[in-house]
Amino acid sequence: MPAGDMYSMIIMPVAMIAIFYFILIRPQRKKDKLVKEMLSQLVVGDKIITIGGIHGKITSIKDDDLVLETGSAQDKSYIKICRWAVREVVKPFEG
Repeated sequence: MPAGDMYSMIIMPVAMIAIFYFILIRPQRKKDKLVKEMLSQLVVGDKIITIGGIHGKITSIKDDDLVLETGSAQDKSYIKICRWAVREVVKPFEG
């Protein structure tokens, strides 16, 4: 077996692993880091959207549980959700 064939047999799997890392794994880790940071910075008053599409304003936070105020001024309702169910912050609390 020539030495050139041996090197190509080693280089191809290493190249494939490197490609998978830079195309799939690394971007997902960056996204996960941003989501984790966003969830840790939630405060009372933030307007959010849940992964189920519910829009609301955070009225209280206790550990990993959030209470959201949903509905209009005349028809308010409150629901309790888990922190991980928040998809995005629409308007951060300023104050």
